[in-house]
Amino acid sequence: MKVLVTGSNGQLGRELSIQLKEKNINFVGYDIPEFDITDKAAISKIITKEEPDVIINCGAMTNVDGCETNRDAAFKINAEGPKNLAEIAAEKDIVLVQVSTDYVFDGEGIAQNGQLRPYVETDPINPKTVYGDSKAAGEKYVAEAMDKYFIVRTAWLYGDGNNFVKTMLRLAENHPQLTVVSDQVGSPTSTVDLARAIIELIQTDAYGIYHGTCEGQCSWYDFAVAIFEKSGVKIDVKPVSSEEYASPTPRPHYSVLRNKGLEDLKINVFRPWEEALSEYLKWLKEN
Repeated sequence: MKVLVTGSNGQLGRELSIQLKEKNINFVGYDIPEFDITDKAAISKIITKEEPDVIINCGAMTNVDGCETNRDAAFKINAEGPKNLAEIAAEKDIVLVQVSTDYVFDGEGIAQNGQLRPYVETDPINPKTVYGDSKAAGEKYVAEAMDKYFIVRTAWLYGDGNNFVKTMLRLAENHPQLTVVSDQVGSPTSTVDLARAIIELIQTDAYGIYHGTCEGQCSWYDFAVAIFEKSGVKIDVKPVSSEEYASPTPRPHYSVLRNKGLEDLKINVFRPWEEALSEYLKWLKEN
């Protein structure tokens, strides 16, 4: 098996490269400007040259506020890009993994027995932002263009790159108090666990849509408190509501995903989010 990873310099791309190497899986990584998923002719040449069996597309525009103010760029990268990859992959009989997001849902949650339950893969999508819209369009293009695909939705991702964990630790260095939103709930997810799950999936032919997040749930406030407690950082963290914390783009209030597809396949390799976070903080300290 040969794997081509797009967006190989991003958080997930870097982790996939490490794990594919560890597993002795033949792989090649590409990123922009060399590999621009919006340029179909150029990437077609590279894919023809590399002859991969699997393409894992980690290339995306993930800046939620940036997508909101630049709709054209968001759709070009998050929708047209996957469409280009899917059409090339379908033509060459290559498996495609398209990494997607919790933002394809409306973030209001689904009530069951008087409380909200996690979204499963079969729940109807209803994006409320340009980012969510563009990623949902990307999913649709992939599913329409080919049969051999894995769409993997994740959320609250952190790894080797810019992320919430690093931002919190950096801010704590020169702020005695931080305010963090307490009414948005999700599942912090380590790229280590997500990469592991994707590598498990590509060794099956159980094509379709999957959710991939660490187990359990918390608010951004809970997440921040856990980061500081596990790091031994003494700081006052104050919970605020989404209304108090002005954001140019609405954020999902509830974006907990259940990895039901992976559970059914018996390859749900995701750990509780607290455990994955502890490992990540240890890694940060050592690096």
